[in-house]
Amino acid sequence: MKTQIKIYNDLKTVVNFFSKHLKFDKFLNKTGRKLAIAINEIITLALFKQTQGIATKKSVYEIFKNNLNCTYKTFIVNINRWSFLAAVIIMLLIKMNRANQHLIKHIDSTDIPVCRFKNANAHKTMKGLAAFGRNSKGTFFGLKLHIVTDLKRKLLSFKFTSGNIDDREVVFELTKEIAGILIADAGYIKEKLQRKYYQENKRIMIAKPRVNMKKIMTKFEKKLYQTRMLIELNFRNLKMFYGLVTSLPRSVNGYLANYIYSLLAYQLI
Repeated sequence: MKTQIKIYNDLKTVVNFFSKHLKFDKFLNKTGRKLAIAINEIITLALFKQTQGIATKKSVYEIFKNNLNCTYKTFIVNINRWSFLAAVIIMLLIKMNRANQHLIKHIDSTDIPVCRFKNANAHKTMKGLAAFGRNSKGTFFGLKLHIVTDLKRKLLSFKFTSGNIDDREVVFELTKEIAGILIADAGYIKEKLQRKYYQENKRIMIAKPRVNMKKIMTKFEKKLYQTRMLIELNFRNLKMFYGLVTSLPRSVNGYLANYIYSLLAYQLI
């Protein structure tokens, strides 16, 4: 329990820093009843859940309920309500990362199933946003997370889309402020896309040719492509240690809040 309290306090110190910098107090009502639980505290608790591999919000509530002056329902409502402030913190961190971005970048996407595949046709909560998609493991029902990171694994850009969106459709939206060498896998191969992306003395995209293509990579390009495993580590860590994938929320806001807090926790730790 002492370890958990220390982790919570460390997270709260970080959240308090961003709260002061971004002036979270301006989102409080000037009149009426005070919040049952402070904004800083609710964001800290949400990050605590994601960093400690806790599957449910109920478990977090049970750990801290003696210190919380609210019901479980209020706790859940506020976690979802203030997730947009967690997104604001992420965007600030991304802005800082872009200011110091490494020359070499990586772009890729990963699947985010919203339920078990056998339950896909009966799933209602994310029906309007999720879709059937395919990846190397097969078919899934859910969303995609598209990200751009640099060689230091810093997040430079991200976007959530339906699972059936072609990765190439979001390249330019993700790379508006990205310069340097962008490394991509074979899923991004499209001559017109690579020509349009290229800007002399500013940026270039290098994608690994498919097996059935005549194009041959240079030794330099092969060396660069070998670094692409770093972006796979980002996805692996988000899923295994920061609770990115879940099927437990009972609302769209609950799903989106989980994704936002997962990304923020990963960037802060």
